[in-house]
Amino acid sequence: MRVIAIDPAVRSTGIAVLERRTDGIHAIHYGIIKLPGKMPQSRCLVSIRDHLTDVVREHEPDECAVEGIIYVQSHRTAITMGAARGAAILACAEQGLPVYEYAPKRVKQAVVGRGSAAKAQVAFMMRALLKLRETPAADAGDALAIGYAHLQATSGHHPEHARGEEI
Repeated sequence: MRVIAIDPAVRSTGIAVLERRTDGIHAIHYGIIKLPGKMPQSRCLVSIRDHLTDVVREHEPDECAVEGIIYVQSHRTAITMGAARGAAILACAEQGLPVYEYAPKRVKQAVVGRGSAAKAQVAFMMRALLKLRETPAADAGDALAIGYAHLQATSGHHPEHARGEEI
């Protein structure tokens, strides 16, 4: 099974494509959709959707896993994050992928063992678990973790990791 995983943000969206094979979980592609601060938000959303559509077409995942909404103190931040998340979900749904969401604490628990782990810890663990040559940037590490948690949850080997909510 192959999954595209997304850590959405307007200026720095983490993306990863992971695949579960008989010998374990492997990272196929990962990185960040980095957009300039001067770009209007509406153009950022189009760019996120277009980039993710290209990744889906190139890597042909079976499913999508996206980070769920997190609590933020600013309504403006919540709206901006929600817009980026919507662009990501739309890109995958338009390509016919089922989309599952995972709470950030659940993802961190699945890959680090603590729901309050820092981004750097998550990235370091993804390097170790996926045998990467380098520690990924924080947002890419988060996307790798989301995908890893999804593949663990859907493997049947880890009953303590329930599958995310389909949205």
